[in-house]
Amino acid sequence: MAHGHTDHTESPHTHAPPRDHGHSHGAHGHAPVNGRAFAIGIGLNLSFVLTEAVFGVLGHSLALLADAGHNLSDVLGLLMAWGASALANRPPSGRFTYGLRSSSILAALANAVFLLVVTGGIAWEAIERLLHPASVASFIVIGVAAFGVVINTGTALLFMSGRKGDLNIRAAFLHMAGDAAISFGVVVAGIVMLFTHWFWLDSAASLLISALIVMATWGLLRDSAHLALHGVPPGIDTDAVRVYLLGLPNVTAVHDLHIWAMSTTETALTAHLVMPDGYPGDALLHEIGEELRAHFQIVHPTLQVETGDPGHPCKLAGEHLV
Repeated sequence: MAHGHTDHTESPHTHAPPRDHGHSHGAHGHAPVNGRAFAIGIGLNLSFVLTEAVFGVLGHSLALLADAGHNLSDVLGLLMAWGASALANRPPSGRFTYGLRSSSILAALANAVFLLVVTGGIAWEAIERLLHPASVASFIVIGVAAFGVVINTGTALLFMSGRKGDLNIRAAFLHMAGDAAISFGVVVAGIVMLFTHWFWLDSAASLLISALIVMATWGLLRDSAHLALHGVPPGIDTDAVRVYLLGLPNVTAVHDLHIWAMSTTETALTAHLVMPDGYPGDALLHEIGEELRAHFQIVHPTLQVETGDPGHPCKLAGEHLV
């Protein structure tokens, strides 16, 4: 929602009343909850987890069992992402005045942590199995893993279109793409084992794929932790926003500027504008809201107007005050 809200400090230099002034409204930029994609992804992967677990035991394959455990973690991850997407669309309340939009950030962070923990467990088991390799039913490994490539690739495609605009959807996409990579690696290892009987490859493939998953997940962990700490979302230049605000008519100073993520798809801003001539009117506020949305993807700005009266200085005017 493009939202321009101004507070006004009474000053002898202006006749505007000392009250809150108008808002510029627009539609919130919520990402739609794709419940069908989540439902299909969860159903397919849960069925595949059971298949891998059964055939992993029958075929004595650590790679299949590791992949089954990894897929189970992804089912839980999809459930968290789905729940967060639904919670993000709940309206504000007296207790949660921003609604529950930040739940999408927490879900992305939890998914990244969960994925790294599960991958670490797989790598540990693979190391132990690498030291004591056991025979593996290669045909079973190849068949089940090939089926997994199809399942996981198809699920990843369900979230592909929304992965760039929503960190929560990106987390779901990475989970599924990582699973597809694991399954493909298991297929390759199974084919090699079929002809060479190098059964240690079953564990080696698990280690290699675990390393690739950690590399792919690190960026998600970094970005989600950054947003959870109210960092400026990637792609937004704080200095450029400040320059824009300073360039507005009658603005002589800008302070207490804050930019943060309300959710994985919405960015908010608060700032104090020093305008000696007083409140500029709703038309300018509406224009500011539209410009911030168009050029900086900031959809929820709140602006406080001050006249710079030295008799009533703003206590937040210092550059490093919060």
